[in-house]
Amino acid sequence: MKLPDRLPAGRVLIGVVTILLAMTAVAIASTVLALDSLGDARARSVDQVEPSGRRAKDLNRALLDQETGVRGFVLTGENDFLQPYLDGREAETEAADGVRNLVGDVNGRVSRIEQLAGQWREQYAEPTITGIRQSGPVSTPVQDIDRGKLLFDRIRGEAAALQSDIGELGRKSRDDLSHAANVVLWLVIGMGVLLVAVIGGLSLLLYRLLITPLEGLAEQVRQVASGDFRHEIDAHGPRETVMLGEDVDLMRHRIVQELATLDEAKTELQRSNSELEQFAYVASHDLQEPLRKVASFCQLLQRRYGGQLDERADQYIEFAVDGAKRMQVLINDLLAFSRVGRITREQTVIDLNELVRQVVESYSERIEETGARVEIADLPSVRGEASLLSAVFQNLLGNALKFKGDEAPVIHLDVERDGEMWKFSVHDNGIGIEPEYADRIFVIFQRLHPKDAYPGTGIGLAMCRKIVEYHGGTIWLKTDVDSGSSTGTRFEFTLPVVPELVADVEEVDV
Repeated sequence: MKLPDRLPAGRVLIGVVTILLAMTAVAIASTVLALDSLGDARARSVDQVEPSGRRAKDLNRALLDQETGVRGFVLTGENDFLQPYLDGREAETEAADGVRNLVGDVNGRVSRIEQLAGQWREQYAEPTITGIRQSGPVSTPVQDIDRGKLLFDRIRGEAAALQSDIGELGRKSRDDLSHAANVVLWLVIGMGVLLVAVIGGLSLLLYRLLITPLEGLAEQVRQVASGDFRHEIDAHGPRETVMLGEDVDLMRHRIVQELATLDEAKTELQRSNSELEQFAYVASHDLQEPLRKVASFCQLLQRRYGGQLDERADQYIEFAVDGAKRMQVLINDLLAFSRVGRITREQTVIDLNELVRQVVESYSERIEETGARVEIADLPSVRGEASLLSAVFQNLLGNALKFKGDEAPVIHLDVERDGEMWKFSVHDNGIGIEPEYADRIFVIFQRLHPKDAYPGTGIGLAMCRKIVEYHGGTIWLKTDVDSGSSTGTRFEFTLPVVPELVADVEEVDV
């Protein structure tokens, strides 16, 4: 079953709830009627038929007491024997009224019993009692006794028939009670089965009408979220689901448009960067020769005419020679910076312990001069270009030695595993860097100190960032560092773990 599009989900839920309420109302009404019928059958059986049977027995007993009393009085003539007769008459009336009040006249038998009892008393009992009181206990004529016995036998027959009829009423009431109980039982079972079927059917209906469209929409959204932005979202089902699908599809269209714009901008940026790198390379490369000539001739002027001109001329020549040398260093650094990522070599697995050892040896004179202490942890092997990674450690260790404080430099090179990356840290006790310059120091040609205080071109950390990012890592300045009396500097950077090397180490450990 398919729900027409644009039908609100709230209306569907209202319809389902209405059906459930209607089914519940019908079930409750049927149960109430069945229970009421069961109660009526039980009340008739317990409160009417069974007591009427006892009343019928009381009526029969009252009639027998009357007959017994008359017989005793006939034999003895004593009034004491008439007491059962007198009490029996009162009990007869009470019992007859009780039966009539509980179950009615029962086929007219109660009335016939009262009529026959009255006839028996009128034709036999009363005349016999009167005669004995007048003449005393004498032999009663046989025909009178036979007539009295005949009359009372008819009473006995009616009393027995009354009890039989009441017994039949009892059986019928018990059958009615059993039938009502069975009706209630089957009604409850039927309602349970029906409710389960209705709830199951409505649940399936809701699943088909509401959940299935949502699952289809979610599947299409996941497809778009996975990167297939060209996939058109086609939502069906209730109005809310369709509207949600339209909103997501509208958002997809905007993303596609923005991605197209970004692709154009990225292409243009890549072209611009490529042109800039090419320009930097060509400019730095082409400037080498004229600059070399300028520096050479300035040095010749200094050697040949040094001391022959006035002091100001010697100073000017010295400025020219120093500027030419600094320009050569700057151009060489710019040339090296432009080559990172543009002129690539095959990346190999590098033992950083050996690489750092060579870097430290290159600074042996500076370390001995400053009394520095370099502490290096056991370093892992990584994949990359040895010359580029060597430049990273050279710049970081060189800066730690250059920007030292009053105390002898203490440099710590540590490493730790951070998921799929190695995190390296170079920590010193030097003059430190203010946190507000944490980003500026990685920009090319950005210096925090004048060139006469600390030499350099301001390209080292920018080179480090470009090399680290080229190898798939990141580098940053740790700003919450405090090393004793000096603030110190702590650079951290990451490089990817080589999976095959880690697997080999784990196998050896096992």
